[in-house]
Amino acid sequence: MYPSAVQEAYRAELASIREKGIFKEERFIHSPQAADIRVEFPRGADLKEVINLCSNNYLGLSSHPEVVAAAHRALDERGYGMSSVRFICGTQDIHKELEGKLTEFLGTEDTILFPSCMDANAGVFEAVLNEQDVMIADRLVHASMVDGMRLCRAKQDTYKHADMKHLEQKLQEHQDARIRMIITDGVFSMDGDLAPLDEICALADKYTAMVFVDDSHATGFMGKTGRGTHEHCSVFGRIDIITTTLGKALGGASGGCVSGRAEIVELCRQRARPYLFSNAVPPPIAGAALKVLEILSKTTERRDKLEANTKFWRRALAEAGFVIKEGDSPIVPIMLFNAKLSQDISRDLYREGIYVIGFFFPVVPAGQARIRTQMSADHDIPMLERAVESFKKVGAKYGILGLDKKGIIEKYGQ
Repeated sequence: MYPSAVQEAYRAELASIREKGIFKEERFIHSPQAADIRVEFPRGADLKEVINLCSNNYLGLSSHPEVVAAAHRALDERGYGMSSVRFICGTQDIHKELEGKLTEFLGTEDTILFPSCMDANAGVFEAVLNEQDVMIADRLVHASMVDGMRLCRAKQDTYKHADMKHLEQKLQEHQDARIRMIITDGVFSMDGDLAPLDEICALADKYTAMVFVDDSHATGFMGKTGRGTHEHCSVFGRIDIITTTLGKALGGASGGCVSGRAEIVELCRQRARPYLFSNAVPPPIAGAALKVLEILSKTTERRDKLEANTKFWRRALAEAGFVIKEGDSPIVPIMLFNAKLSQDISRDLYREGIYVIGFFFPVVPAGQARIRTQMSADHDIPMLERAVESFKKVGAKYGILGLDKKGIIEKYGQ
């Protein structure tokens, strides 16, 4: 029975979220994922053509005709779904082929597919660590890693974001552990900055530690050939465990993996619960992902265009007077520091034909609200120029152009 008092408590909590101006509203896309999309918002409103600046479709491959055709072929030849987990009767030849291609692309020893990178991060720590070990994580690691660490019996510790002196201190403190595992994102999804993997690997060598990197927001486009942050930071082959996703640059559907040392991958096959108790990646997704890797192996044209778009966008926003997070990645946060302000600006930008979302606590730390913009190889410069003008118009309306962090907080609070 659902007690009326409980129902009223939930309703009051939802009403409070609405009153604070931080209620998350979904928008309904009536077109394929792309740089420009047709959106219904709010529900029942007329469709609106908008420039999409908040998708993880970094390489513009979500609706690429060759990728879609490959998914159709796999659907026709291998079926819709496996209806089973991998070790029972859920492994097809294309799953093994995809694992091999990912291993080659990432430069590792072996790879194991998971239904998502969330599942990969949920399963890997428990599979390879025990109570004799310690996990030392950057304090801004993705929530999926935090959840995975909670499921593991190993001790947990953290170091200040990208602070190598603090990391070294933690490594010194945990010299009695059987295994010391340093855990970080490659590109941090909310800030767009990169982990200093060269320095992390140097410390790992010095203190005999393992290195774990979630490269979901880097695989396919960071580095000269798009292998990821380990290529970008010149530590190719030195990362013990890489988790990443097929759901962003590599086609944008779903699926993830653990890639790294052969023994670690095999332990995941034997012990990782999300692998053992979840259906295999659907055949159409596996087939499409194979086509994506084929496309990326032929040319760097898309990652090169993404890099050019990113440079243009970062420069244009800074010149317009917005506070942005510095970095090299196509994730470009516009810092607003106030949750309601981020919501209000995102709604006004939608009216101007720009699709962006305000991010605020608990997605980012309290007082660090922002609009996270993301570049795609599908964008072109004229499209981005139109977007900049819209941002300038809305920014002028709220009087934030040219204001620094202190000025925005004084005007709107934090």
